[in-house]
Amino acid sequence: MRKFLQPIAYFLIVISFTQCKNTGLPPGDPGNGGLMLPGDFQTVVVADSVGPARHLAVNDNGDIYVKLRASYPNGSNVALRDENNDGKADVIKRFGVYPDAMDYGTAMRINNGYIYYSSTNQIFRCKLKPGELLPDTATELILTEDYLHDVHGFNHTAKPVAFDDKGNMYVPFGSPSDVCQEIDRIPSSPGQNPCPQLEEHAGIWKFDPNKQNQTIKDGTRYATGIRSAVAIAWNPDDKTLYVVQHGRDDLHRTWPAKYSRWQSALLPAEEFLRIKEGANAGWPYYYYDQMQGKKLLNPEYGGDGKNEGKGAEYEQPLIGFPAHWAPNDLLFYEGDQFPEHYKHGAFIAFHGSTIRAPYSQSGYFVAFVPFKNGAPSGPWEVFADGFAGMDTIVNTSDAECRPMGLAEGPDGSLYISDSHKGKIWRVMYKGDKTKFGAEQLAGMEKRKMSAHIRTPDEVADNLEKGIAEGGEKIYNTYCVACHQKDGKGDGSRFPPLAGSQWATGDKKILINVLLNGMEKPITISGKTYNGLMPSHSFLKDEELALVLNYVRKQFNNISDSVTHEEVTKERSNQGSKK
Repeated sequence: MRKFLQPIAYFLIVISFTQCKNTGLPPGDPGNGGLMLPGDFQTVVVADSVGPARHLAVNDNGDIYVKLRASYPNGSNVALRDENNDGKADVIKRFGVYPDAMDYGTAMRINNGYIYYSSTNQIFRCKLKPGELLPDTATELILTEDYLHDVHGFNHTAKPVAFDDKGNMYVPFGSPSDVCQEIDRIPSSPGQNPCPQLEEHAGIWKFDPNKQNQTIKDGTRYATGIRSAVAIAWNPDDKTLYVVQHGRDDLHRTWPAKYSRWQSALLPAEEFLRIKEGANAGWPYYYYDQMQGKKLLNPEYGGDGKNEGKGAEYEQPLIGFPAHWAPNDLLFYEGDQFPEHYKHGAFIAFHGSTIRAPYSQSGYFVAFVPFKNGAPSGPWEVFADGFAGMDTIVNTSDAECRPMGLAEGPDGSLYISDSHKGKIWRVMYKGDKTKFGAEQLAGMEKRKMSAHIRTPDEVADNLEKGIAEGGEKIYNTYCVACHQKDGKGDGSRFPPLAGSQWATGDKKILINVLLNGMEKPITISGKTYNGLMPSHSFLKDEELALVLNYVRKQFNNISDSVTHEEVTKERSNQGSKK
């Protein structure tokens, strides 16, 4: 009897040890590094401030590689190694030097022994060296997009990448405009039909990842009608490509008679799409309304918020997330560390909105979508929250951190990068996986009612109730989406007005920026911004003077006034030159 009990006792000890202890995992940080997670998940902050991090990748030995947003003379990528298994990076080194006028790199992925990363318009790769942290210094240029000479402009130029199991590389080419208007982002400007930008933009192209010096002409168009996809991943479970695309902007600003500011804050959806070859998601002609559950005709093409047109003929999303959450990475979890609930499911990093005023900015969390047989098997969940450090987010710059990149480690840990401070979190599960279920998820379900996640009440949640008239009102209608309520910009594409010589300097230059718009990058305090500034010549001279005076006297700016006569003179000068 004793001999019979010994193997049973041994089996029970092993089961208890593996399910409850998760040996080999480092201890979590007190307070989980500021994050809120379900059940017995814990996090450790691997590094606190590596720089403005974009995507990241983890090698088979646990080394971490992070793509930085900008280019730096000492390296635009960061390599991290934990040498004593405490979860903290002991070695942090830079690599990858390249010139990039636009500074908007994104990709960082490992494929077939190489590490691939991107600048704004180029994709590079380096050979990983077994046992060494830094890859080979010999860099291969795989792909180039000549955006600087593109007649359509240069919006949505990030170059994320994904790889399938047959040796192909997928690269989105974002739309150079918001919605292919005849004059981009100008009120009531109609859309071009057919849209010429679809020829080499707003889609996904397939390339050979081993061939150097390619352009878009060397690839095959795999899918079209996708405005901007930064979150892209190959699902090994059903062997299919997925994206979560950024929806269009400015429904109220460009069509105020058709869409309220509340509708503009919530629409259109960020679409979670399953992409087969030949798919067409409908941009620029259609957008998805998650509240009505259908694709509708864009107002630039005759839509009014109700007209479905031929929207049902285009690719429909698996899920329509609320507008402007900025889905910036997608990962299908294949590890064994997490509870079974997460196996084969999709994690999505929502970077957070910039254009939801007058309501709280939204997103700034990591979501999870359970999957089964290649399709969502339940509603989406809040997996990790607390990045912003606050609930109601008035200005994007107020958020402490913004989740950007996702990667799975060799032991099944989930890594998350932050684009603001450059924090890197490692998420681990330390509990009994067999006891994980609805009780553990209930607390995170309540997070959906947070101000930065829930659907706002049109009246009660309006942060501008009782707002002043004049220049402030004009600013909050046309400028706050990009430059933010505090005038500090979004920290990424759109520049600050607070303390900026562009705002406080030569009045003629400032007047002409509003009259003509600006399509070239500008540098303020050593940082380059490349967001498109549309012309605001549709405003009356008195209105332009009011908003210019607001900008020049707010945000701790002190500058002389602009008169409507000065605006009239500059507008007249433009007319005489034509």
